[in-house]
Amino acid sequence: QVQLVESGGGLVQAGGSLRLSCAASGRTFSSVAMGWFRQAPGKERQFVVAINWSGGRIYYADSVKGRFTISRDNAKNTVWLRMNSLKSEDTAVYYCAAATLPWFFEYSDSSQYHYWGQGTQVTVSS
Repeated sequence: QVQLVESGGGLVQAGGSLRLSCAASGRTFSSVAMGWFRQAPGKERQFVVAINWSGGRIYYADSVKGRFTISRDNAKNTVWLRMNSLKSEDTAVYYCAAATLPWFFEYSDSSQYHYWGQGTQVTVSS
C-alpha cells in the first residue's frame, strides 16, 4: 500500500516556476515507478512524466519536455516535479501516481498506476 500527498501548487505568472512535491508512505516506494499526470477542467487526465524505480529512466510528454524535470529520492520517499517556463496551458490539477512495478512500457497510461494523490492545483496566469 502506498499513500501519496502532493504539495507545492499555486498561482504563478506565465514564464514562472513551481516545484511540486509528492511525499509517499509505504515500504514499496523505492521499488516502484512513479508518474505525474494533470487534468484541466473539461479535459481528460493527461500524462506529464514518468520515472522508474531508480530514476534511471525518465520519459516526458512532448508538451513539457525541456521545461519540466522530475526527480526522486528513495531515502526520503519523495518525488519532485520542477516546472519552469510555465505557460497558461499548463494550468491543471497535478496528480502524483505510483505503480506497482519498477518499470513498464505503458508508462503514459494512467490505468497502469494503482495509487494516486489528491492532486494539487497549478494555475498559470498569462
